[in-house]
Amino acid sequence: MFLNFIILVALFLVDFAPASCEVDAFTYNGFQSVNFSLDGIAKLTSNGLLQLTDSQTQDQGHAFYPNPIHFKNSPNDTAFTFSTTFVFAIRSIYENLSGHGLVFVIAPQRRLEGSLANHYLGLFNSANNGKSSNHVVGVELDTIYSEDFGDINDNHVGIDINGLKSVTAHTAGYFDGTGLFHNLTLISGQAMQVWVDYDGSTKQINVTIAPLHVGKPVRPLLAFSYDLSPILDQKMYVGFSSSTGSVPTHHYILGWSFKTNGKAQELSQLPNLPRFGRKETSRFVMIGLPLISLVLLVVATSVVVYYVRRKKYEEILEDWEREYRPQRFNYKDLYKATKGFREKELLGAGGFGKVYKGVMPITKLEIAVKTISHESRQGMKEFVSEIVSIGRIQHRNVVPLLGYCRRKGELLLVYEYMSNGSLDRYLYDQPRFTLDWNQRFRVIRGVASGLLFLHEECDHVVVHRDIKASNVLLDGELNGRLGDFGLARLYGHGTDPQTTRVVGTLGYLAPEHTRTGRAAPSTDVFSFGAFLLEVACGRRPIQPRQEGDDLILVDWVFSCWNRGNILEAVDPNIGIDFVPGQVELVLKLGLFCSHSEPSFRPTMRQILLFLDGVVDLPELSALGVSSAGLTFDLRGGFDDFVKSYPSSSVNAHSGSPSVTLISL
Repeated sequence: MFLNFIILVALFLVDFAPASCEVDAFTYNGFQSVNFSLDGIAKLTSNGLLQLTDSQTQDQGHAFYPNPIHFKNSPNDTAFTFSTTFVFAIRSIYENLSGHGLVFVIAPQRRLEGSLANHYLGLFNSANNGKSSNHVVGVELDTIYSEDFGDINDNHVGIDINGLKSVTAHTAGYFDGTGLFHNLTLISGQAMQVWVDYDGSTKQINVTIAPLHVGKPVRPLLAFSYDLSPILDQKMYVGFSSSTGSVPTHHYILGWSFKTNGKAQELSQLPNLPRFGRKETSRFVMIGLPLISLVLLVVATSVVVYYVRRKKYEEILEDWEREYRPQRFNYKDLYKATKGFREKELLGAGGFGKVYKGVMPITKLEIAVKTISHESRQGMKEFVSEIVSIGRIQHRNVVPLLGYCRRKGELLLVYEYMSNGSLDRYLYDQPRFTLDWNQRFRVIRGVASGLLFLHEECDHVVVHRDIKASNVLLDGELNGRLGDFGLARLYGHGTDPQTTRVVGTLGYLAPEHTRTGRAAPSTDVFSFGAFLLEVACGRRPIQPRQEGDDLILVDWVFSCWNRGNILEAVDPNIGIDFVPGQVELVLKLGLFCSHSEPSFRPTMRQILLFLDGVVDLPELSALGVSSAGLTFDLRGGFDDFVKSYPSSSVNAHSGSPSVTLISL
């Protein structure tokens, strides 16, 4: 009897012991009526899915197992072996576009305080990303290329230790039994399974991924030797983090299993993913006709209305456009998104068209629609081809071009909407607030980074042809993004750009472009020089004055430098909190880029080296500047620069005549 009493007491104590003391394993075949720690936009659906994000943009969601997991016996011990597997799916409203990815996370807390959406994946922010004090381990399924984090592409799996710059990464896919690699598209919307295994004795992390029901491949996608003991605390929390950008994206977890000191249990009988898209039911079928005598009249009226509406939304769709169908928007959707292109939605207007703000009817995606005319029917195919190619470019300092629409003689370009508008709004016309120098310099560097990407790092050379403050847009964090690619041209690396008609904006046009119509990276550099002076001085390149003669900004900055006080040209609205040497660098670099001879201008790669302080900018006094005519003596100063940086596009021509520093 006494023995039975002891057994009953022991069972009673086990049943009522706190769950967090001994829990080291769990399995969820769906998430029906479970107690999870959720924040952000994460939620549990009625059919048992863990939904990390939904149609909301620029947001994040977190889901953590509520109890801490023991990863060590004591703080100084070696980390346990652990194993986890989960099934996920990423579904975007658009076939070839996506929000950002998701991460399996091991973290010291359930709440990721201060984390940001977009490319930070809801995990870190600019201040704590990469810090050893984070004690965070993650396996990311990333669907957006982020140059800042060294991503290999926009469809990869990576292992993250304390930051989003993965210690190892691989294109998403799996190896079959013969060793053949099969690609997987993370944003395909299909369910896929991930296995993460850490061996505490060999200190190796294995990550494997495969389509659901294929089974776990023998060969892992990632096999990385790393001791997690210094990273993991004695108790940690496990869960998931995900974020969206400007494209509505749903991130789902269908099932999840975890175990320390053993193998995670396999998943089965998972909930179904929801169907995407809803078919509209005809109003005619829904409402019906109350009186048979009115049938013919209603039908006739409907036909008339149909043709009137069809004429109203009529588009041009030719056979050659079928290959661009994923990038083509429906005019009717754009018309509704902009509320009929009404004046209240007008963001701006210029010589090439108007820009309207819009919200897509179903997805609620915020967009900016630019309407431009294109007179040449023969050149339209080439123009659309280039626009679609540019639309595939993804860089944090380039405004995403989502697609286009064509209607009669009008071409509509659809961009991601930037909440803080164009940079010129903060420089001119009594802005609601002005940008300080640190904010302006960050914009300058961001635009320079975007131009380097377009000129040298894309599949084609992309020449923007219209760089100016009004075409630089600011996102929610006041980062500069180069937009408006309506005039851009692209061509193959190593080939010569074809001569075209002169396009651009007066004051930013390189002199050789106005003579030949030939656009090249060097003409973008000239425009960038005018942009540098514009941002630093708070003045337009050409500014009318009451005296009748126009103020040419580059001449004025040059004269300030020639008098020995180039900082006299600085915009007084930037305040006093700035480093004079940095401002002086930008002003001198603006003059350098404005050189009338293309071969003497720096490349965007060199410009970034100057801005980052990696390479010192040559002194303008060493360039043989004369006060008469604002000329550069080509024989002075550049020889040493070319010898120091042989990859430079600057060429020294001994005995060349003087060249005027021009701003048109």
